[in-house]
Amino acid sequence: MTIPDRHAGEPIDPDVDLSVPAQRRETAREQAPVIAVVAAGGALGATARYGAGLLWPTAADAFPWTTLAVNAVGCALIGVLMVLVSEVWTAHRLVRPFLGTGVLGGFTTFSTYAADIARLVRDGHAGTGLAYLAATVLAALGAVWCTAALTRRLIAGTRREDPR
Repeated sequence: MTIPDRHAGEPIDPDVDLSVPAQRRETAREQAPVIAVVAAGGALGATARYGAGLLWPTAADAFPWTTLAVNAVGCALIGVLMVLVSEVWTAHRLVRPFLGTGVLGGFTTFSTYAADIARLVRDGHAGTGLAYLAATVLAALGAVWCTAALTRRLIAGTRREDPR
């Protein structure tokens, strides 16, 4: 009987041999700050999302406008952030994990989106659930695309030089 390789299919870094204890420790040391900033950013983002839910609560059988708005706003900010850190600034290596994955990842809430759809369908509001499903996808993708395009137009001429 063979034991399945639990790392099968994962990308392999040819410069790191995880069977060497010193290299495992080095990799863990490099990743610790990333994990810390993602956690801190996630706590901030989730707190902001919770605050939005308190300010604009949604009734159990109503269209979840607050969650839709939070996801659209979060995606819009992700569009701006990604253009700025990838095309304008040479950002510190922890900026994107902190703001993108942490703050904005914690702020947007696609798990609540899925739970809202399930609740609406379960409670006999399948049409509302379907409308919410489509509206959120369109709003989120549209927000990222529009804000990224708008940010590119606004910052035209201020991009960092390509070193090539």
